[in-house]
Amino acid sequence: MAELTLEVSRREKTGKEQAKKLRQQGKIPAIVYGGHRDPVPVSVDLKVVSELVKKSEHGVRSIFLLEMAGSDQKRHAMIKDVTINPISRKMIHIDFVRVMMDEKVKTVVPVHLTGTAKGVKEGGLLDWQVREVHIECLPGQIPDSIDMDVSGLEFNHFVKIGDLTAPEGVRILDDLERVLASVHGHKAEEEVAPSTEQANEPEVVKKGKTESE
Repeated sequence: MAELTLEVSRREKTGKEQAKKLRQQGKIPAIVYGGHRDPVPVSVDLKVVSELVKKSEHGVRSIFLLEMAGSDQKRHAMIKDVTINPISRKMIHIDFVRVMMDEKVKTVVPVHLTGTAKGVKEGGLLDWQVREVHIECLPGQIPDSIDMDVSGLEFNHFVKIGDLTAPEGVRILDDLERVLASVHGHKAEEEVAPSTEQANEPEVVKKGKTESE
């Protein structure tokens, strides 16, 4: 995985008012934590980080080399969490977690299904139940995705998470017995019309005794 270089600036002040001022300047507050060190409040340029995430094949799962403005401090980190403004859909806060390139990390990667299932060609429907999996590996081994060819998946059959082939050095942490995808169909129930004999058969009414009998 290629790393992305991102300049960050140390925040001397924190709080809502300071965060508001940063956003007015085109920047957003962020924090860098983990790695057995104290958290460090920083700020990043919104436009720069947005473009990096958008253009990167790994998106928010990218490895960032954070360079502290005005110093020679550098640190690898990943985005742990992003706060999005519900109206503008822009990032308003980022949590970075420090990573060591020789220490394994846990993250989430998407699952991509390739090919057209045999059962789908026969009229079935593909039920794709798991679209991402949790993995553990070294930061440099994080894959863009884990792919599975479902071309041979037949009608009323399924594949499990355990059927995925993870790249070397990558361990899948989810339940391997969980169904990943299946092919099934919806058969319309045909209403059985009454036969001619049933339709013409006279109704039999069982009479009981009346008071006059």
